[in-house]
Amino acid sequence: MAHYAFLDENNIVTEVIVGRNEDEIVDGVSDWEKYYSEFRGQRCLRTSYNTFAGQHFLGGQPFRGNYAGIGMVYEQDIDAFVSEKPFNSWLLNEETYTWEAPIQIPEENMRYAWDEEANNWIAPSATEEN
Repeated sequence: MAHYAFLDENNIVTEVIVGRNEDEIVDGVSDWEKYYSEFRGQRCLRTSYNTFAGQHFLGGQPFRGNYAGIGMVYEQDIDAFVSEKPFNSWLLNEETYTWEAPIQIPEENMRYAWDEEANNWIAPSATEEN
């Protein structure tokens, strides 16, 4: 079974469906991206359920960076689905297709939050409630 993502005019994923396998031929149809696009009147691209951060979890070939989800963006120039950019300062890693802070998070066993204004990680104070 294959999965397909429908995109709006801004390449944002609006829906993901289960569809025909790309190697299936039914009633002469073999290009399922084209078929679903024409049927729905919305751009449709195949996505891999087993692909995340540029890795295929079953050892197969990773496909389009990440499994598409509603609200994700299809970046045509790198042929990948990526999540919404969390902060303006973060950069897209084009090997993992994930957003990364410009400064590595500290390795300590604490929860950190990104402070966009300070452009740095901040640790919660000891007096804050969880």
